Amino acid sequence: MNATSRKPGLLFSGPDWDFGTLSQAFDVIERVAIEELNLDIHPVQMEIISSEQMLDAYSSIGMPLMYRHWSFGKHFLYQEQLYRKGGRGLAYEIVINSNPCIVYLMEENTMALQALVTAHAALGHNHFFKNNYLFKEWTDAGTILSYLDFAKNYIARCEERHGLAAVEAILDPAHALMEQGVFRYRRPPKLSSEKQRQGLRERLEYEERSYNDLWRTLPPSKSGSQVEGSESKTAERRKSLNLPEENLLYFLEKNSLILEPWQREILRIVRVIAQYFYPQRQTQVMNEGCATFVHYTVMNALFDRGLINEGAMLEILRNHCNVTFQPAFDDPRYTGINPYALGLDLMQDIRRISTEPTEEDRDWFPDIAGKCDWRATLLNAWANHRDESFIRQYLSPTLIRKWRLFLLSDTASEPHYEVASIHNERGYEKIRSALAHSYDIGASRSDIQVVDVDLLGDRHLRLEHKVADGVLLEDGSCGATLRHIRRLWGYKVSLVGVDADTGAKIYERLSD
Repeated sequence: MNATSRKPGLLFSGPDWDFGTLSQAFDVIERVAIEELNLDIHPVQMEIISSEQMLDAYSSIGMPLMYRHWSFGKHFLYQEQLYRKGGRGLAYEIVINSNPCIVYLMEENTMALQALVTAHAALGHNHFFKNNYLFKEWTDAGTILSYLDFAKNYIARCEERHGLAAVEAILDPAHALMEQGVFRYRRPPKLSSEKQRQGLRERLEYEERSYNDLWRTLPPSKSGSQVEGSESKTAERRKSLNLPEENLLYFLEKNSLILEPWQREILRIVRVIAQYFYPQRQTQVMNEGCATFVHYTVMNALFDRGLINEGAMLEILRNHCNVTFQPAFDDPRYTGINPYALGLDLMQDIRRISTEPTEEDRDWFPDIAGKCDWRATLLNAWANHRDESFIRQYLSPTLIRKWRLFLLSDTASEPHYEVASIHNERGYEKIRSALAHSYDIGASRSDIQVVDVDLLGDRHLRLEHKVADGVLLEDGSCGATLRHIRRLWGYKVSLVGVDADTGAKIYERLSD
């Protein structure tokens, strides 16, 4: 595209753009963002893509390099049909948590929109990815792209050597178990370097050449079954296997007796990708709130400095309002709390409390109220919190009243809901605690762990589901999940549901 002629001092004028205009706009936006907010970012690599390429990125979970799988094609067709029929629009950008930070911009965007999403993704998301403790400790931005390249090539070689059906038979259950394929309570190992992956490829090739399948046909050991009931032997066995184990894919990768070396490596690839996205599920409100706060602050600063005109600012504000729109609970468009809207309001409220506090704010936030250092407060929050802890610490009574939040009590034995707390003095703490708890991944995801298996006996894999608040697993999906686990384990699998508080057994399911 060719940029139209612009007035002196303006970054752009009109909707058209070219790469020179984009580059100049990025330099100015980056400088303003650092001056206004003291951001710290990875180097940025911006890519211009078409709508079809954006749909393709949707289907492959937004990654620039991805192996092939039928589910990605299915997602592509579904998203394409919605887009072509006007049922859903496309994202204006996609940003990759990598170093350099890769930002995809739609070629159909106007220049005003390109400036907006550059500030949002290339500055806001980029800063959050680089500085938030979850991303620093649980992902490796410097090696993820090279690892994805390794994964794509490795699975392609497996397809050539073993056939598409054989690879698909491993990928299907692995994808189905991705939710249970992450480390939640202990830090995962760092991704290996390219030199280490080369050594891994050589080792896997050697193992595949020397692999002998005959040992799997041996009957279970009698001595192993005889000691099945011994508590001391069971405790010793569980200790040797590091049980209980929360990461189901990791356990299957390391201990399944039926998987060949190349199949184990595919399980590892899937769980590494699942782990990569785990911090994003814990920080959606903060991540989107940070990016939205950054683009809103920077765009207003550009307008105040005379670098964009009124027409561009109106377009920017229109798109900003579309992103942060929060439908009412009785609106047909309501699907829950908009993380963009809640995140932005929380961060703007921190700025208000820091600069123009009320007496209520001084009582609730004595450490930041009236200190005027909102930049340092935000930078600290972006670095050291996830959604649950951020809301628990910074949701103010003012914001609770603005959102008209209240707390419902849902008791199974009662025929009606009960309004337990409203936005008043007695309800603020309970509402804030309940809202924060709803963003706790540990509370909203099923806690299923491997608790026992006798590898020398009947090889029966025993899983345990800790039932919280009486919420049971859905029968259909539970049965399908157990079948996927049995496909990768090869022997009987059982799942026992126990009460999280008392330990009492509630139910038991066996694999088909």
